[in-house]
Amino acid sequence: MTTHQFILIVEGPDLQDPANLDSLFAAGGDDATPGRIGDVQFLDFDREAEGFGEAVASAMRDVEAAVPGVRVIQLEPDDLVTMAEIAKLAGRTRQSIDLLVRGERGPGGFPAPATHFRERQRMWRWPEVASWFYEACGEPHRVGDPGRWQFTTLFNAGLTWRRFEDDLPTEERELIRQAIGREPA
Repeated sequence: MTTHQFILIVEGPDLQDPANLDSLFAAGGDDATPGRIGDVQFLDFDREAEGFGEAVASAMRDVEAAVPGVRVIQLEPDDLVTMAEIAKLAGRTRQSIDLLVRGERGPGGFPAPATHFRERQRMWRWPEVASWFYEACGEPHRVGDPGRWQFTTLFNAGLTWRRFEDDLPTEERELIRQAIGREPA
C-alpha cells in the first residue's frame, strides 16, 4: 500500500462541526484533515491505497456517505498550471520554460496553452506538459506521474458534469454527449 496525498474541495454542511467530524471519522475519514479558506471547505487526505485513483474514489465515497448533503466538487491539485508552476514542477527556471514555450530552445512543439492564449498569464494543462517533457526531452523523473494528472483532469471533468448537468436543457446535454462521443460520468 502507498500513501496518497490529495485535497478534496467540498460543498455542503460544515465539516468542522463536531457531529459531522465524528460521522466522517467513523466512516473511514480519519485520514483527512478538514479545513476552510473563506467559503471554501476542503479535506486534506493522506490515504493508503494501491493506486491514486482508488484512494481518491474511496475518499469521495466515504465523505459523501458520512455526512448527508456534503458533495465533492473538485480534486486538487488542479491540472492547470502557469509558466512559473511548470518551472517549479519540471525543476527548471521560468526563463527556460519561456524559451521552450516560444520554441527558441528544445525540440519545439510545446503544448498550446489551455486558457488565456492571447494574454500574458496563460495556463497549460499539466498532463499535456508532462507528456511533452517525457516524449520530447526524456525527462520522466522531473515531471512526476502523468497518469495521476490525467486521472485528476478526467475526475474533475466528471465532477463538473455531475454538478452542472441538471442545469443544462436536455437538448444541450445530448449535444455534448454526441460531440464527445461518449457518456460523461
